[in-house]
Amino acid sequence: MEKDGLVIVYTGKGKGKTTAALGMALRATGYNHKTCMIQFIKGSWHYGEMTSSKRLEPEFELTAIGKGFVGILDDKTPKEIHQKIADEAVEISKEKILSGKYDIIILDEINYAVNLGLVPMEKVLEMIKIKPPQLNLVLTGNHAKPEIIEAADLVTEMREIKHPFQQGIRAKKGIDF
Repeated sequence: MEKDGLVIVYTGKGKGKTTAALGMALRATGYNHKTCMIQFIKGSWHYGEMTSSKRLEPEFELTAIGKGFVGILDDKTPKEIHQKIADEAVEISKEKILSGKYDIIILDEINYAVNLGLVPMEKVLEMIKIKPPQLNLVLTGNHAKPEIIEAADLVTEMREIKHPFQQGIRAKKGIDF
């Protein structure tokens, strides 16, 4: 990839933030570029990308670290545990950012983790600062802070216009997870 890597943010209340990042990973794999996705929130649930990502190996690596969505649905994990896991995810992210092994690193749901108070915004800004010039760093999740948006090169906000959930339709395998 070029020597000038980008900081890319996918945020907003609409669906498609992780999907956009995965689309980028799929495209990069077509050029034999190495991508690592670190999932900050989704770790304990099964998502389609956990299985499909294995088909993209060795160019694509998925590291699911979280314990599932925090404070919603059936989450009974104490916040201290979520905090400890988020701290570990930040350290793993820093190691991978500095490793020189990847063309793209996706920090999936990191904006949401910041909003929940699990990851200090300063640590995200630090990861942006330490990123090697050729690395593309992608940050997904709703509630991207203005400071993160300012530090980014590309920001896309997903806006929900209509969602099947509003009609009582539950999340679908292969579409939503």
